Amino acid sequence: VQLQASGGGLVQAGGTLTLSCVGSPRSFNDYAMGWFRQYPGKEREFVAGVSWRGDSTYVVDSVKGRFTISRDSAKSSVYLQMNSLTPEDTAVYYCGADLYGSSRTITPSMYEYWGQGTLVTVSS
Repeated sequence: VQLQASGGGLVQAGGTLTLSCVGSPRSFNDYAMGWFRQYPGKEREFVAGVSWRGDSTYVVDSVKGRFTISRDSAKSSVYLQMNSLTPEDTAVYYCGADLYGSSRTITPSMYEYWGQGTLVTVSS
């Protein structure tokens, strides 16, 4: 599975961005999808996930109520809508694919494939 992430950019605090991750169509629907973010010098951390069936989503407490993950199997895509952004959300965001995984696969090493990352910068 090849993944292509996009949608990052510069936004003011309180603004909205939607990240997209498009996968190669073959077998995409067999994979749970997760969004992670990485701060400079830090480990990649889980933000949100959607199960491979698409029947379950999960977001971490720090973004709950602000971020929403969704997938469109027909388009082999997963999205992360980010509202009410704060400077603390500034990071490189990655999408990952976990074969037959759940929405709560929070460990990066469990993911078999990764997108290239997209930078989100939130100005104060």
